[in-house]
Amino acid sequence: MAMTDKHNHNDNKELQPLLVLGPPLVFPIFEAQNFHNYRFLKAFSSQLPLHQFLTKQNVDPSSIQVILCNPHQQVSADVIRLLPSLCIIVTTSAGTDHIDLAECSCHGIQVVSIGGDQAEDVADMAMGLLIDLMWKISAADRHVRKWGPSMPLNFSFGSKLKGKQVGIVGLGKIGREVAKRLEVFGCRIMYNSRNQKPFVSYPFYSNVVELAGISDVLVLCCALNEQTRHIINREVMLALGKDGIIVNVGRGALIDEKELVRCLMEGEIGGAGLDVFENEPNVPKELIPLDNVVLSPHAASLTSDGFTEICELAAEAVEVFFSSKLLNTPVLDD
Repeated sequence: MAMTDKHNHNDNKELQPLLVLGPPLVFPIFEAQNFHNYRFLKAFSSQLPLHQFLTKQNVDPSSIQVILCNPHQQVSADVIRLLPSLCIIVTTSAGTDHIDLAECSCHGIQVVSIGGDQAEDVADMAMGLLIDLMWKISAADRHVRKWGPSMPLNFSFGSKLKGKQVGIVGLGKIGREVAKRLEVFGCRIMYNSRNQKPFVSYPFYSNVVELAGISDVLVLCCALNEQTRHIINREVMLALGKDGIIVNVGRGALIDEKELVRCLMEGEIGGAGLDVFENEPNVPKELIPLDNVVLSPHAASLTSDGFTEICELAAEAVEVFFSSKLLNTPVLDD
């Protein structure tokens, strides 16, 4: 997005205010490294509405040009309208569904997503969840801890990945990294995406139900928007079948979670590996005891190396803005 004239700002010896919403998990590190550069307005530490919080901090809303946020904190139209000088929102996530992009566009506000560089980490998590499900590693671990290795297993054996047909929903950065890993295991890869990708040899399916019908596994990597919300509904799950597995490293609301719970409880699908949930941080209690479900607390990109990289990228984005340089905004794809 182009920056408007309001994005010009004067050098000031006082620390620039930086509004922090969420906060991002990397914020303690970010703050420690940048406390001498910015005045951090920690709205997350207060129960007050934002306008009251700013008043209590003696901060004029018109002085705030930058927001730093995480994917769990909504940056709504009301928040944006409260801050007339807001120029840039930096989110420590690949997705931007928590930000009112239409309102940002109306006000010429730039949105910078710095989570896309964790595509390899997220793809590794997707494979970890899938292998765990196929080989029943977590279920076997619980069995051994409770009964010991000498007790006979009371659940079915695992299954190898080689030869499995895997449908990837969203062949963007993460989806392509997942595909690379699946190839090593000898899987047959197909995909659904917003558009068919040129120079991609994998079969393309514009209909997710059709893709599910010929897949053993669905891996969800796409962005969440109005078109993809509940893209995995009951019809898709029934098409995937009783032995089918769903792995979600995208966003929780890509799946109709109530229907997922019902299908798992009724044996309509074989299992699910979930790093994300529809109403985070809440996890449906029905999923907790199921041996054919592997759960992760939205941790796909949470590596020590990734934290360092996110801090550096976030600091660079904010610094570049305040130094009035041209910001190279990553382009999100699915």
